[in-house]
Amino acid sequence: MRKRLRLLLILATAVLLVLAGLLGVLYWALRYVPPAYREAIESAPVQLREDNDALLQQASALSSDVQRRGTWEAVFTADEINGWLAVDLIENHPDTLPPMFQDPRVAINPGEITLFCRIRRWGVSSVVSLRLEPYVVEPNVVAARIHSPRAGRLPMPLGEILDRISQAASRLGVPLQWRQADGDPVVMATIPAPRNRGDRAMELEAIELRAGEVYIRGTTRREGRD
Repeated sequence: MRKRLRLLLILATAVLLVLAGLLGVLYWALRYVPPAYREAIESAPVQLREDNDALLQQASALSSDVQRRGTWEAVFTADEINGWLAVDLIENHPDTLPPMFQDPRVAINPGEITLFCRIRRWGVSSVVSLRLEPYVVEPNVVAARIHSPRAGRLPMPLGEILDRISQAASRLGVPLQWRQADGDPVVMATIPAPRNRGDRAMELEAIELRAGEVYIRGTTRREGRD
């Protein structure tokens, strides 16, 4: 009897040690911070504000360009976008993100953009990442292939992310369509064709992701005449 009890105690101790090790690994995996996010989040406040100002200037110039007939284009860098996320989003649009999402940033590589955001759940802070491959299907129709999100190093349920995308689009009044590409969800959104003064309509024609920047191109046409 004593020998059997001793074996049970040893077995129980081994199981507890294994469980403790697994929990430790899971905790470490959840706490993992991708290097690209760490680099973006550690930018100096002065630099972030300069990048934010640069993006706003670019956006203002683009707004003027699309009012004129002809082709227009613009390039926004990841640093400028991160500056806007760190400064203008927080100061002028504080209710855009749910309270649990903090410090959003992006990293841009050829063909894809990675979205980062810090979340706090169950007393654990973790960096969520989501990779997107955006492209223009036809003028003013934008699609994005969505790759599995991660919390730290661990995969996250994709359903929750897709639900939040749908909810955000619904609040903005943007209808979405969903497709599949080799098992990955693809979201498609039709941008309402903005019209400028007079009889000209603006069309977004291309989105190109390069190393550290996003390039967009479009055309403003005279309706019924071009």
